[in-house]
Amino acid sequence: MSSVQEIERKILQLPKSDLRVLRGWFDDLEAEMWDQEFEEDVQAGKLDMLAQQALVDLSAGRCTPL
Repeated sequence: MSSVQEIERKILQLPKSDLRVLRGWFDDLEAEMWDQEFEEDVQAGKLDMLAQQALVDLSAGRCTPL
């Protein structure tokens, strides 16, 4: 049995209160990982083209206020 399967089996045995705590922890972990990936993409310039296009659209009046 793989470690993932073991973890899944253990999770299914958790009481609901512990499952809620685990879900919160995992949500926080995913958010932190996404933030890190986003920061790395920004630093690598992967979003520069999107930012440039947004500025062009803004200058051309193709944006609406929120």
